[in-house]
Amino acid sequence: MAQEFVNSKIQPEKVVVFIKPTCPYCRRAQEILSQLPIKQGLLEFVDITATNHTNEIQDYLQQLTGVRTVPRVFIGKDCIGGCSDLVPMQQSGELLTRLKQIGALQ
Repeated sequence: MAQEFVNSKIQPEKVVVFIKPTCPYCRRAQEILSQLPIKQGLLEFVDITATNHTNEIQDYLQQLTGVRTVPRVFIGKDCIGGCSDLVPMQQSGELLTRLKQIGALQ
């Protein structure tokens, strides 16, 4: 169930962030990404606590990315990490470059 759920969300042209709404790092990642000119429908925040499978989802994220903490940020099929990875990418301009590469920017 968790594997299918996660894999169904990760798409080559989308930005997907697995979050818990009470997590301050998740809120920061949402803030950063929401301010960018990402095309309608290509940015999705997935609240893993809205399912009954939060632990299983985090276990699968660990299998997939090596870390089970949230946020887990995927640009296309690539996990770029969490909030502490997203911030330097934004500051260096790499984030916009990666978003352009998958065609997610307006």
